Amino acid sequence: MTTTYRKTPEALDALSPEEFRVTQQNGTERPGTGALLDNKQPGIYVDIVSGEPLFASAAKYESGCGWPSFVKPIEPDNVVELRDMSHGMIRTEVRSKHGDSHLGHVFPDGPRDRGGLRYCINSASLRFVHRDNMQAEGYGDYIAQVEDIE
Repeated sequence: MTTTYRKTPEALDALSPEEFRVTQQNGTERPGTGALLDNKQPGIYVDIVSGEPLFASAAKYESGCGWPSFVKPIEPDNVVELRDMSHGMIRTEVRSKHGDSHLGHVFPDGPRDRGGLRYCINSASLRFVHRDNMQAEGYGDYIAQVEDIE
């Protein structure tokens, strides 16, 4: 069974003003304010608009930057990287492929022993699916990639 992930008017209508600002208007939540920043539960993080799988809890780490940080996507094809020259900087923006949501940015200053990347992602662009609910919500194929967090 192939799941189709896409942006729908219904999904956009369900977003809070902050979620809409971040995902649809390339916004950034204030550092240290995101609901998922300190989440240490096992599961996956999916696009809040399309539901496409983006990151696993096992790839999350505490970077100290004020946003949830991950070393790699759970499904690399679902994460699109674009050159971002806004705000007088050259950065790499990260967007979801199917939902076209602005997620955040990726930087080359992550843990060297885990690939060296830091995906700095806005909580407002993510929905967390706990491992206990993954099968029921259609993400059973990813359960093997979810580890207990120490």
